[in-house]
Amino acid sequence: MKILITGGAGFIGSYLSNRLSKENDVHVIDNAIRGDYARLNKNIKIHKIDLLKYNELETLDTNFDFIFHLAAINGTDNFYQSHHKVFEVGVKSILNIYEYFKNHNCKIIIASSAEVYQSAKVIPTDENVECIIPDITNNRYSYGGSKIFSELLVFNYGISYFNSSIIFRPHNIYGPNMGYKHVIPQLIEKIKESVSNGSKHINLVGDGKETRAFCYVDDLIDGLIILMKKGVDKNIYHIGNDHEISIYNLAQKIIKIMNVDVEIMKGENSHIGGTKRRCPDINKIKKIGYLPKLNLDKGLNLTISWYLSNTNKSNNSLI
Repeated sequence: MKILITGGAGFIGSYLSNRLSKENDVHVIDNAIRGDYARLNKNIKIHKIDLLKYNELETLDTNFDFIFHLAAINGTDNFYQSHHKVFEVGVKSILNIYEYFKNHNCKIIIASSAEVYQSAKVIPTDENVECIIPDITNNRYSYGGSKIFSELLVFNYGISYFNSSIIFRPHNIYGPNMGYKHVIPQLIEKIKESVSNGSKHINLVGDGKETRAFCYVDDLIDGLIILMKKGVDKNIYHIGNDHEISIYNLAQKIIKIMNVDVEIMKGENSHIGGTKRRCPDINKIKKIGYLPKLNLDKGLNLTISWYLSNTNKSNNSLI
């Protein structure tokens, strides 16, 4: 198949692009604002297009079988510090993709986020739990709000523009080379620094009681391929893992794997509007064949190994 992946040089996008390129003609749109072309296999066709500029899309063919719209600026710190760009990319990119490719007989899979729930009323959370923005003035919701907008676009404005439209909500995906704006790489970096400077302690963001259910990136890619084959048009699917862990216990696991003597100190402040507890119900996608394979210990070993062998040499504040 001929497949287009927006944000294809990003963390999730590059893993998906590389997997699909083994058997398909894969094209990637990425302007490297947060992506890295070095992540991609050599046989992937790269289009250095800024999705905020509609005229740049006009250099592109429209005859794709599948489109994955993954382009976004993720990372919790970015939600607060670069909220204008986060929202702009989230809203304008999907509008331009819809306008350019509508009525061209292709299928589209759109990335949403667990952030659409903020603090879900039901945990484990299924796809029918309400999406909310509890405080319109909080910059954190620049991301979750843009994802709610994307979902509204699919079910209202774009209801008949594609042969099939599917939304997936990923939950706390992690793995090697995911950037430095997420909790796992941030913990690894804090522990490395505490050992190198002799402080032998780290401070968490918040009290460490916050919980998440982490999903290794390869399992997410398995889920996306299942959605390509078996996903039902105009449906929403969670992709993730349903094993919940506190951030304090996560830090303990990372310290144990790194084999260092570091004390965990609870932080006084947490992110304003941060979610205290998050764990998805993944029964819907399990019914069409999805099952996460890699447990947290194995996934952390692979991720930690990469971050111990690599350092952040980028001047890009979004990474």
